[in-house]
Amino acid sequence: MKGLYLIIRCLIIWVISGLHFFTVCTFLVILGFFVDPKINDWPQRLFCRNILRLAGVRFEKKLSPGFDNSRTSIFICNHVNIFDAFVVYCAIPQFVRGLELASHFKIPAYGWMMKRFGNIPVTKGGGASQFKKLLTQVDSNLKDNTSIIIFAEGSRTLNGHLGKFHKGAFAIAQKLKAPIVPMSICGSFQFCRKGSWMLKPSKIMVHIHDTIETKGLQSQDVPALTKLVHSIVSEPIEENIQHSS
Repeated sequence: MKGLYLIIRCLIIWVISGLHFFTVCTFLVILGFFVDPKINDWPQRLFCRNILRLAGVRFEKKLSPGFDNSRTSIFICNHVNIFDAFVVYCAIPQFVRGLELASHFKIPAYGWMMKRFGNIPVTKGGGASQFKKLLTQVDSNLKDNTSIIIFAEGSRTLNGHLGKFHKGAFAIAQKLKAPIVPMSICGSFQFCRKGSWMLKPSKIMVHIHDTIETKGLQSQDVPALTKLVHSIVSEPIEENIQHSS
């Protein structure tokens, strides 16, 4: 009976969430043509929070004492499921935009909104030219007081554990001398997993860790920086997996 209840519950949630998503997305896209996204940031945050509420998520965030909210930064986060964009937008107390696969911009409503609101498209296998273009776009956003969120794994986890980080995000931070903020999403894997449409009642806790300075770092320091941030992001995720098992 419990399994049947969860299936019926998920069907209802998907229908209600889908109607809410496409209706509000359309409104925000239209609003975005007339109002600067920075000015109407609060309805975007409300929209993201409502997505989580409708999905049955209890959401909390924890800010570390060493997190410097006054500095525009590059946030490095783990990637769990399709709800991550809404989770990080609820969690980060700054105006933020993200790096996103170019293919996502073709998704009706969502893709239009991402393009209008300034997310940065990334094409896989772009090489040096792609990196140079990304460097310019990220630098422009940071100078415009827009923080950047990057899922450094490049893909969603299949087992709940943190995957290997690609070095691109850290090379960008090093080149631009931009501060890095590690960020851990915990509990989201128990809520929804890649390849499954099931949504289980869960609590998602987001840890925003201490800001890490990159000034003075050289290109040869990027591997050590990558390893450090990976260990910081991974620790609360592993603790959450152990407690939930």
